[in-house]
Amino acid sequence: MPRRFRFGVVGESIRSVAGLADAARRAEALGYDVLTLRDHFVAEPFGDQLAPMPALAYAASATSTLRLGTMVLANDYRHPVMLAKEAATLGHLSGGRFELGVGAGWLREEYEAAGMPFDAAGTRVGRLEESLLILRSLLAGERTAFAGEHYRIDGLTVFPRPERRPPLVVGAGSRRMLGIAGRHADTVGVLPRALPDGTISDEVAERLPDAIARKVGLVRDAAGDRDVELSMMVTPAFGADPRRTAARVAAARGWGASSADLVLGMPSQFVGPPEHIAEQMLARRDRYGFTYYQVPDACMEEFAPVVALLAS
Repeated sequence: MPRRFRFGVVGESIRSVAGLADAARRAEALGYDVLTLRDHFVAEPFGDQLAPMPALAYAASATSTLRLGTMVLANDYRHPVMLAKEAATLGHLSGGRFELGVGAGWLREEYEAAGMPFDAAGTRVGRLEESLLILRSLLAGERTAFAGEHYRIDGLTVFPRPERRPPLVVGAGSRRMLGIAGRHADTVGVLPRALPDGTISDEVAERLPDAIARKVGLVRDAAGDRDVELSMMVTPAFGADPRRTAARVAAARGWGASSADLVLGMPSQFVGPPEHIAEQMLARRDRYGFTYYQVPDACMEEFAPVVALLAS
């Protein structure tokens, strides 16, 4: 029996209390499963953002069934003990509706603006893996002792003790990150790889079917017998004619309108009317295993018919 689909809204344009409450309630009413917030304190590349943890606590109070998540916290911005405390508290306040998304951090501009060292990718990724081990232990209610290269924990527990460990979500694009995510995460967000210069790759090759199949394979191999949910962030493009819509997307991304066929085959691109997009998602669940899609809040309303088509 395949996993059921889940759908999330990424609150990229939320700037106020009223906007947060409205977006959360509307997402819940439209049948979305999760509202997630990003973790940036510079305006680029998504505009100004509310601090995710307190904002999600407020969103929890404005909703009753909607799950709340971070997509994703930069590990370097918070010590894992403090993050575990915040996650346990937010899980308690939300009635167990919180999902903790964590990544290695990638935006060099942000680190530099805050006066934080932007360490080499290997160091940041190694620190994330240690953090995930600590978070899994603390949020499972265990007394945790840990001695690693980056963190040292001496017999701590977390309060409030979670009734159930919140799901861990890890975004990953590189070979090492995909392996770490497969070993430790409950949900893996498959992404284009982060580049050493502090940006995300815009290469077409990163988005082609063979590349995505390889990344999924790395996650599956690392996960072993664990049943890991596969996720992807997408910005669907709607139009009556899928090919014309794909050509429009290709031109807008700088890939050239002649790349329409490539766009039509990209697992991260969904183009056409809602019925066609739903069919694409079903086919890609069968081929790759993706069952959790997140869309920006700017297209929450337009994408809602797809949610309705796949809700059952």
